[in-house]
Amino acid sequence: MTRTPSRASAVASRPNPVTAARRGPSLNVILIGAVVVVAALIIGAVLWFNRSDEAGPVSNETLVPVGAHTLSEGQGADAGKVTLVEFLDYQCPACVNFYEGVTSQLEQEYDGRITFVVRNYPLQMHPLAVPAARAAEAAGLQGKWAEMYHALYDTWQQWASTGQSINTDQAVATTFFEGLAQDLGLDVAQFRTDMASDQVQAIVDRDQADGTTLDVSATPTFFLNGEEFQASGSTAAEVLDSFRAEIDEALAG
Repeated sequence: MTRTPSRASAVASRPNPVTAARRGPSLNVILIGAVVVVAALIIGAVLWFNRSDEAGPVSNETLVPVGAHTLSEGQGADAGKVTLVEFLDYQCPACVNFYEGVTSQLEQEYDGRITFVVRNYPLQMHPLAVPAARAAEAAGLQGKWAEMYHALYDTWQQWASTGQSINTDQAVATTFFEGLAQDLGLDVAQFRTDMASDQVQAIVDRDQADGTTLDVSATPTFFLNGEEFQASGSTAAEVLDSFRAEIDEALAG
């Protein structure tokens, strides 16, 4: 049976606060404190190491897999110096705005000097994003991916928007894409078959999976030489200048 100590014995057993203060912390307290400090240093080092890993460039295999589409390929002295990767959604209003004010200009200005790669990242909120990506990839099987990429953006107002909101009519959009295929001189029957094929969907799925691995959550998202790049500026001209500054610096390096 546990006994309750008498008041006198309890008081007598209490440490004298004056003498305790003079003696300082016990050896056990010092050892425990040392262990805590060492543990904190180890954890901090691990977190710093992981953060440094995450902040570093992304592997090229994830950003630019075999068969990825390029709008421009660096050549000569500039070959390999700059790789710009864009994850896009063809029905995304922000993407078409970037196309009109920024990326189409970059494509022209840096043609042959940078490698400009385009990846699919259709968002669920845009019901025609996957069919449009399929249209681009189906055209790519006939050697006209870049032409369809441009056509989809150049005619965006006709298939992606109703004027008041985002278009949701997949049947109408698919017919429109077949019209673009015909204008580009493609075999429309083959284009129609390819658009519905597992092969084309697998390309879109691969791009989307890579984007998810890279924590892409919005479109457009850009990676410049393996690192996510967020341009600064409140106008298209300012954003374009932000891209130019980074690209020019990399080319000069």
